[in-house]
Amino acid sequence: MSQQYIQPEVLAPAGDIERFIAALNFGADAIYLGGEQFGMRAAPTNFDMDTLREATKMAHDKGVKVYLTCNTVPKNYEIEQFPEYIKNAYEAGIDAAIVSDIGTMMLVKKYAPELEIHISTQAGIVNYVTANAFYEMGAKRVVLARELSLEEITEICEKTPKDLEIEVFVHGAMCMSFSGRCLLSSYMTGRDANRGECAQPCRWGYYLVEEKRPGEYYRVEETDKGSYILNAKDMCMIEHIDKLIKAGVTSLKIEGRAKSSYYVAVVTNAYRMAVDDYLKDPENYKTPDWLVEEVTKVSHRQYTTGFFFGQPENGQYYENGGYLRNFDVIATVDGYQDGYLIVTQKNRFKKGDVVEILEPNCKPFEFTITQIINDKGEEIDISRHPMATLKIPCDRPVAHGAIVRKDLTLD
Repeated sequence: MSQQYIQPEVLAPAGDIERFIAALNFGADAIYLGGEQFGMRAAPTNFDMDTLREATKMAHDKGVKVYLTCNTVPKNYEIEQFPEYIKNAYEAGIDAAIVSDIGTMMLVKKYAPELEIHISTQAGIVNYVTANAFYEMGAKRVVLARELSLEEITEICEKTPKDLEIEVFVHGAMCMSFSGRCLLSSYMTGRDANRGECAQPCRWGYYLVEEKRPGEYYRVEETDKGSYILNAKDMCMIEHIDKLIKAGVTSLKIEGRAKSSYYVAVVTNAYRMAVDDYLKDPENYKTPDWLVEEVTKVSHRQYTTGFFFGQPENGQYYENGGYLRNFDVIATVDGYQDGYLIVTQKNRFKKGDVVEILEPNCKPFEFTITQIINDKGEEIDISRHPMATLKIPCDRPVAHGAIVRKDLTLD
């Protein structure tokens, strides 16, 4: 008899309600998001209490959980506001609070005692003793530090209680500082990374300057654009789902609350399908090539497997701090009628373009746009107006919310 494995949770990020809906539609088991305070991402729109209540209801209607990030390192003036904040969030229906600060954890236990507590990666958990200590303090889940190998993660799973959930990051941006605890941004820009305001100076180009020779800049590397000596590649474990499940982890976490709804949809869909496909036939599973290719169709840096297989080799990218981006979302599908897709335009496209459609829990398929009809019933050759409602012929029905995208390298 083949060994039975627990199905891990696919945990997706959401920086606003649009990204939240993308995570819901494309297969997330749970979604983590930030409120207007205490979250580690200040740039996204985030969720006020009314929106949080609305989002939580939407998620629960589909059997999806919602986790609220409360993992900043709060100062005196901030911590006084936390009791009312967490009570309101609990009443809005969240399933767990993600915390890193012990004081914050104690306030959750006091003011929302029925709420699950997840310990953030910011706590830097790298051994089973620390994981067990948080469990004894009341934690339901620990989010392990990104600096651990699969072997170390397996040992933590084996030496902690079965009802302590183990979450690991499997995809997205890596931080150059241990467990994300970095002072570069605060020191250089006044934007505190430990309260969600990171300016990402680790992605900048650097030169060497001798103190008595101001204005004379020396390259640390050979490029004439400077040296990106701190710039980490992005993590991607899509080809190693089998190893993550065998290690015993409970939740596979996708980084990216500041990323687009397209990113959330594509990456969530890829990991959803990888997990489901593996569990159908664990003994013969091999990651499909199209799934490996799928995660390259979002804006990303070069990929690495981080520390999962030991000390990273070539884990930094020195040429620049930018992203690779080969695909553009041109429309989203609103419906299907009489052989036509009803779509909302997002970016310019034209008659004759070869495009792909990505539906939830499906392999994308390709077709050529042979006709474009605008909302006046007129046939046009080029769509130029974002948010326009258009019709394009398609020989099969397509799910509401599906994504129509174009390979930019074909232009």
